[in-house]
Amino acid sequence: MFPTSADRWSDDAGGTWWDGFYAGRDRSVPFFTNKPDENLVAHLEAGRIRPGRALDLGAGPGRNALFLASRGFSVDAIDLSDEATTWARERAQEQGLTVNFVVGDAFQEAGRELTGAYDLIYDSGCLHHLPPHRRVSYRALLERLLAPGGHFGVSCFAAGRMGSDDPDADLYRTQSLAGGLAFSPGDLRWLFQDLTEVEIRPMLAQPGESPWFGLDFLVTALFERPSQVRSDVPSDVPSDVRGEQPSPKLDR
Repeated sequence: MFPTSADRWSDDAGGTWWDGFYAGRDRSVPFFTNKPDENLVAHLEAGRIRPGRALDLGAGPGRNALFLASRGFSVDAIDLSDEATTWARERAQEQGLTVNFVVGDAFQEAGRELTGAYDLIYDSGCLHHLPPHRRVSYRALLERLLAPGGHFGVSCFAAGRMGSDDPDADLYRTQSLAGGLAFSPGDLRWLFQDLTEVEIRPMLAQPGESPWFGLDFLVTALFERPSQVRSDVPSDVPSDVRGEQPSPKLDR
């Protein structure tokens, strides 16, 4: 549904594209820094999340995975890019931290390299690079790997600030993701409606001297999976095929 040149989310082309992106480590790319997301730090310091098993989706050079490991989490971290993962492993060695870094597609590795159940699944910058139809796989991954009572956190492009606000149908007509998709709080509430909202807010911009990462064109969210999974729906059926209403993004 999209040309190969736009494919940044699968092993076939995504790994190659991201390898080239991460090859120039000295470039001025904000998230090349070795600082964790300010919202992730805030959740931990406020006691909203506690150390346990964690999965970092689209881990890149490992800045959030390494932070979690430094705070007592047992961390699996996955990324399509071998270049980014090599960098992350070097950082882990320099800091004396242990993280299980995996190169590959999280959707394919769920249940293989990524075994769950995870107390925390965190995504900083992966969701907004997925085409709309991959949200089905994304939700199925959460249902399969997130522990009952566990937390899911995400930071992504904020509607009206960064990324494409085009309706989903237009993305398929143009066969382009325009560098990334934007999400509003309402989009995130709809997409993860089977989870309980803990907090949705803009990411707080951080000054250069801050030990944390923060850019105000991102929106952040934290959700909790109910401790009791619904008994009337098989756990392996993605929510997107349960007769729910279309995404609000389709109606923009």
